[in-house]
Amino acid sequence: MIQTQAQIQAQTQTQAVERPTAFWAAQAWIEGRWQQNALLQVGKDGHWLAVKAGVPQATAQTQFGATVCAGPVLPSLVNAHSHAFQRAFAGMAETRHSGADHFWSWRDRMYAVANRVTPSQLRAIAAQLYLEMLQGGYTQVCEFHYLHRSPSGAPYSDPHAMSAALIEAAQSVGIGLTLLPVLYERAGFAAPQLRPDQLRFESNPQFASQLCQTVNLAKTPLINAGVAVHSLRAASPASIHALRGLLAHENVPIHIHVAEQTAEVTDCLGHTDQRPVQWLAAQGLLDARWQLVHATHTTAAEIDAVAASGAGVVICPSTEGNLGDGFTDAAHWLNAGVGFTVGSDSHVSRNWREELRWLEYGQRLNLRQRNVCAAPQAGFADTAHRLFDAAVRGSAAAAGLPLHGIVAGARADFLVLDAQCPALLGMPPAHTLNALVFAADTPAIAQVYVAGAPVIHAGHGLTQHAAQVQIKGAFVLAMEQLHHG
Repeated sequence: MIQTQAQIQAQTQTQAVERPTAFWAAQAWIEGRWQQNALLQVGKDGHWLAVKAGVPQATAQTQFGATVCAGPVLPSLVNAHSHAFQRAFAGMAETRHSGADHFWSWRDRMYAVANRVTPSQLRAIAAQLYLEMLQGGYTQVCEFHYLHRSPSGAPYSDPHAMSAALIEAAQSVGIGLTLLPVLYERAGFAAPQLRPDQLRFESNPQFASQLCQTVNLAKTPLINAGVAVHSLRAASPASIHALRGLLAHENVPIHIHVAEQTAEVTDCLGHTDQRPVQWLAAQGLLDARWQLVHATHTTAAEIDAVAASGAGVVICPSTEGNLGDGFTDAAHWLNAGVGFTVGSDSHVSRNWREELRWLEYGQRLNLRQRNVCAAPQAGFADTAHRLFDAAVRGSAAAAGLPLHGIVAGARADFLVLDAQCPALLGMPPAHTLNALVFAADTPAIAQVYVAGAPVIHAGHGLTQHAAQVQIKGAFVLAMEQLHHG
């Protein structure tokens, strides 16, 4: 079951890590740009106490006892969309046995894995995944969680067993987790019942809202919750409105898959006379808490309506490319000022550099232009600068955090880059971020800190974690049980 606050506090005390009170970096990403000689002070609560550029190294060390970072320092990103169990399926759908393969055939194959995963296996899969996310530069993950029940559709004796597995996995690796229990109640617009292979997904507005509130009331370190609506096809309008009503006074994130597939848009038009994002906006549902996941097939008018509402968008380029979803209009989302983040979704990639790279490359291939997401007229001549800056700024809202980034008051999450990474060797400092996103094809992150504490360090050419061997062993066992048992 979900742990009590007393249990969490006891566990946290026994796992406490000595936290340096200050860091110094010759180069750090502060306020959306590289700044030099940065003193970064961490409070006892694991949040940034003060951030200041232009402080000599000697001053930082002698007056503040600062730890000197061995490479450039970046804020981490939030991974704004994850289905952890799908890590056990990544790389296993790259074959075709019929005349055509598409999202819907992939989904049926994915369901076969979804219906075999047990709570203990989910914990092992999620721990391996979350470790890989840390290594890829994420320090918080938004878990779009719909495996609530047993495969038969019956609840577990502990109805929160699968949620607890995710929380335990996050705690075991030291990553932040935003749990998003999903409202999922029907198979499609014209199918009011679930399919037999969807029975374990069943939930209602009360279940999702209560689980969200239970997690948030526990105030577990690094853990918070919001809610999600699986999609317009999987939840009735009445239930979507009911869920929003139950959370009317809760400042929590609300995520939804929307307009990922053209078939979904066609279905929505056929049953509502409106496109999916158009329907959400017309219903008055959208506000700053909402995050639209994928939103691939949207019109300019829909993007402008999202911008007016204050809602954000979560784009998952590696998964969207893997599934053949199509191209979103990334430049319009950015130009409209919509809050923007990325997610690894089905986990064919677990590295935000790859998501940003392929977001831009998708635009280039579609439009046969270069640096599509740059905006020199707005002060963003560098493509990586614009994409990364937008993702940092959008991360807090996506995860339901008050702040994110290297800024006073935010949790002290950050990355130390490997100055010896081949792509960064000899690189002029101003081009570090472009080189990291578009030219680095080897590991480039030497250290990862969460709440001011080190969770990933460099060693033997690879990034390491204290529990890496145990996590890997449990994951391999879970994979053998799922695919060879």
